[in-house]
Amino acid sequence: MDADKVFKALGDPTRRKLLDLLCERNGQTLGQLCDNLEMARQSVTQHLGILEAANLVSTARRGREKLHFINPVPLHEVYERWVRKFEHQRLSLLHDLKTELEGE
Repeated sequence: MDADKVFKALGDPTRRKLLDLLCERNGQTLGQLCDNLEMARQSVTQHLGILEAANLVSTARRGREKLHFINPVPLHEVYERWVRKFEHQRLSLLHDLKTELEGE
């Protein structure tokens, strides 16, 4: 995983919106994605290119259409490396606080 590319891709609100749109309905065309954004097709194409470079979006051809699909694997890898370890510590502290307050 290239974490720098993933973080760069996630750093832009338009790209996060594109991921949200694909999460809601996977396998959309460029035209369908553009219908939900107020920007030129060329701009959306550039954002999709960055998402593809980060491996967050993959494409497949269906006849003349190019469908876009979300790839959650890089997001899961970011979660495992950067979020989960902090989440475990926080949950342990909350458990210890609960135990202390309830006198168990």
